[in-house]
Amino acid sequence: MGKVFICDHPLIQHKLTYIRDENTTTKDFRELVDEVATLMAYEITREIPLETIQVKTPVTTTDGKIISGRMLGLIPILRAGLGMVDGILKLLPAAKVGHVGLYRDPETLQPVEYYVKLPTDVLERELIVIDPMLATGGSAIAAIDVLKKRQCTQIKLMCLIAAPEGIKAMQEAHPDIDIYVAAIDDHLDDHGYIVPGLGDAGDRLFGTK
Repeated sequence: MGKVFICDHPLIQHKLTYIRDENTTTKDFRELVDEVATLMAYEITREIPLETIQVKTPVTTTDGKIISGRMLGLIPILRAGLGMVDGILKLLPAAKVGHVGLYRDPETLQPVEYYVKLPTDVLERELIVIDPMLATGGSAIAAIDVLKKRQCTQIKLMCLIAAPEGIKAMQEAHPDIDIYVAAIDDHLDDHGYIVPGLGDAGDRLFGTK
């Protein structure tokens, strides 16, 4: 069974409080999400393997550690996932970025796929699927379905906030996937929104309604 990791660093939790605040402006919301994504990237890359190389310092020659050739791919779920990509790329500038476009049918609450564009070497990369909200789990499950249909096997999921219902649905659909979140909230309301949540992440990132 995939594990659930709560990224509870004080800086993440501090910034998440202002992300939740309805009075936070679009500009500040976008900047805070970017910053939290950078901080969460430290946690999600904690177990990347290292190898030892020799490096010459101004004083002597010594052994040093570098990342062991593991290539990463970022897969934001459009459109809200885009708000976290730049923050992760600050730490992982060599990562390639693919996109999965999904929208939620307002009647059925089920995801509908409308766009998929992945790196050509996607099968060689460890992939991080990115979506600020794991609510019903439908979009994240569908995005991972898209990747697995293309034979991708190294996948993690990264979200700001998750509902217990979304985590349960994800674990049932994809029990091999590790989930990284900044917070697990209380429940979903009748409209499929996370409570207490932060509203619609896409609208708050891009200033739309």
